[in-house]
Formats: sequence, structure tokens, C-alpha cells
Amino acid sequence: MIDNNNNPRIVVTGMGWITPLGHDLQTVWEKLASGTSGVAPIERFDARTFPTKFAAQVRDYDFTKYLKDPSVHEHAAANTQFALGAARQAWDQAGLDNHHDLDLRRVGLYLGAGEGALNFASYSKTDLSGWDAANDKTDSVKWAKAAFEYMDKHEEIGQESNMPISHIAREFGIRGPAFNCLTACAASTQAIGEAVDMLRRGDVDVMISGGTHTMIHVLGVTGFNRLTALSTRSGEPKKASRPFDRTRDGFVMGEGGGIVVLESLDHAIARGAKPIAEIIGYGSTADAFRITDMHPQGRGPAAAISQALEQAGIDPFAVDDSGRPPIQYISAHGTGTQENDSIETKAIKSVFGDNAKKIPVSSIKSMMGHLIAAAGVVELITCILAIKHQTLPPTINLNDPDPDLDLDYVPNKSRPAKLDVCLSNSFGFGGQNDTLIVKRID
Repeated sequence: MIDNNNNPRIVVTGMGWITPLGHDLQTVWEKLASGTSGVAPIERFDARTFPTKFAAQVRDYDFTKYLKDPSVHEHAAANTQFALGAARQAWDQAGLDNHHDLDLRRVGLYLGAGEGALNFASYSKTDLSGWDAANDKTDSVKWAKAAFEYMDKHEEIGQESNMPISHIAREFGIRGPAFNCLTACAASTQAIGEAVDMLRRGDVDVMISGGTHTMIHVLGVTGFNRLTALSTRSGEPKKASRPFDRTRDGFVMGEGGGIVVLESLDHAIARGAKPIAEIIGYGSTADAFRITDMHPQGRGPAAAISQALEQAGIDPFAVDDSGRPPIQYISAHGTGTQENDSIETKAIKSVFGDNAKKIPVSSIKSMMGHLIAAAGVVELITCILAIKHQTLPPTINLNDPDPDLDLDYVPNKSRPAKLDVCLSNSFGFGGQNDTLIVKRID
């Protein structure tokens, strides 16, 4: 476990996101604070015959306006387009172009990126054309010929999860270490946590971290429908995502990307940058339980939260003179499935004891859907903006409280609050659990 007393303080100096609620920090924050939903019928493909016909899509987004030379990225898939826009915002806010002594060999990349949208039509044509019905198997020669005819090489390469790193590195000239992890819905939280560790070890001077993803495509929606993980609340898409509500019936797919610039406090001050917030704790665990289900008692999430608190030097049972806990807000993973919301609540209560009911908890997935690999970074940025604006974002559509879930989920309306330290949870299929703690910095 890292001892923060003997390691550099790591701060955020730039942030950016592309989300279903908008494409800049202020617009998205205003919609979150006002309880606006970004969920609507799917337009990416014809979903009329699907159990789930809605999602939170990124709309009216032109990624070329964020680029020096759009022709370099003309074949970028949706995941890469989101990442490039978010990275430009974060890079500019951090003022990295103004730091003329920046050694780009000491700038690293660590993303939790998933795929871009898949061309299901060309994939299906190829598979059908390559099928040898007489022998009940695929004819590899016929399949290959069909692939050359129907598949586009740029689309096939562009969907790979390593491509956002490649495009960002080229756009900004980054030549330091480059990593991508795809630990499902925990990916971008894990990427940021590990990027912080790299900075503390002195491996790099600056880290560009976060995530990007879209699974709003035929295979993505089909897969989650077959797992019965998606809401099927037809006719009222804006009300479909309802974390912690008794009538919740699954999550709503979202998409987008978020990027943060991380560096040591000393490095930021030396180059004249303004720190936005400080990352003080990170925890990461595995459930070792089941590939699609969380441990029913929340042992993995509880362990990740506890690790992050230990690294931050925070006693979860402490209170200040006014009775306020050391964590003033928890950005929940809060997907809106029966299982997740119940188990996350158990984990929070097991870690914080009597303090659990004093800590507001909310899920912005109720408004922008679940951004899968990009969910964690977007929720961390939300924590930082909550501290900046001293406002708790709400959990909308929470109209019928689940009697078994008894925490303060900030129902339906944002709320002013004194916020200094916030915690963000991300949990992924396979039992991956990651938690970050962020603190106000003056």
C-alpha cells in the first residue's frame, strides 16, 4: 500500500468529456445538476425488434473541430472520436501547449478504452457468405474472399480498443509509456488509479488518462439483452434508468469518453498550472466469485473502497466536530440493476458503518446511461465538478424507494452541500472493483 506521506501529491490539471448530455464541462454539468436525461430511442441502428429500443447516444458531435489536422484521423472510429475531443479539452485546460520544456517522452497514456461501433451488416454478410451449408461449417477460403469484399479495413482496425491511444499519441506527440486496460465497466477508473501510481513512482511527468467506449451497436445491445441486464421499459426511455428504485429493471446503455491530465503537484506548480483537484486514494480488487455476478455480500467492492480509504489515510468511522463524515459524497456505480444497487449499498454500509447513512450517494447513470469502460472517468469528473460547485448531482427517476435500500440517494433534485472529499466507485463484469478518492485543492 502506497504511503501518501512519502510520495508526491498527484493532482488533476485538465479535464474533458464527450457525453450523451453534451460535449463540454459546463453544459454537461448544468444538465446533471438540473436532472436532465440523455436517454432517447436508438438511432444508430434499427432497434424496433429489440427488447431494448433506447440508449443514451452522443449526438451532434463533430470531432474534427478539436483537431489540428482532421485528415490524420479521418478513419477514426466512434470511440477514438470521443477520446480525441475529450483529450483536446483536457490538454488545453491543463495548458500543456504553453509548457515549452515539456518532454513528450515523459508524458504517458493510460486509458480504459473499449471498442467503437461495429459494422454488423458487413460482418453478417461475410459470415453468411462463408458458410458451407452442405458440410455444416465455415469455408475459410469463401469467408476470406467475402471479407475482402464486404469489410472495410479502416473500420475493422478502428474498432480495436488500442486505437484511441494511437490517435491521441499522434495528435499530441506523446511518446511516453502507453497502456490500455479493458476491465469492463471498471476500466477507466482502474486506468486513472494506475496512472496515479506511475506518477508517484516517478516513471513519468504527466499522464493522460481516462476512457472511451461505445457498445450502442447490434452486438452490444443484443449481448446485454440476452444477459437481461438492460432495461426494457418501452415507451418511456427518459424514465428507464432508475438506480435504487424498487421498480428498476436494468441499466441503460450510454456512450462517450472522458480524459483527465494528471501530474504531481510540484510539477504542476513549477510549470505554472492550476491544480483542479487531488487524487488521494485508489483501491482495486477482484471478487473471485462469478463471471457476471458480484459477490452477494459485496466483499470485492468493500475491499476496494477500504483500500482507497487506507491509501488516503481516511478513517471511515470518523466524524468532524459537526458530525460530518470524512467522505461527503459517493458517486455510485449505481447501474439500476437489482443486483448491483443492492450489493453496492451493502458494501458502503459494511465499510462506513453508522456513517453510511450520513453520506449522500447518487448515480449519474440515471441521466447519461452507462458509458461502460468510460463510466468511471466521467463519474470522477462529476465528483470534481460537484466539489467545485458545492452541489450534489441527483439520482433521477427515484420515485418508488426500495425498502431494502436505505441510504441517501439524493432523489430527483440536486442539492447544495459542503464538499471537500468525494469517492467514486466502478465495478465490472468478472468481479473487477475499483475506487478513487478525490479531494478539494485550494
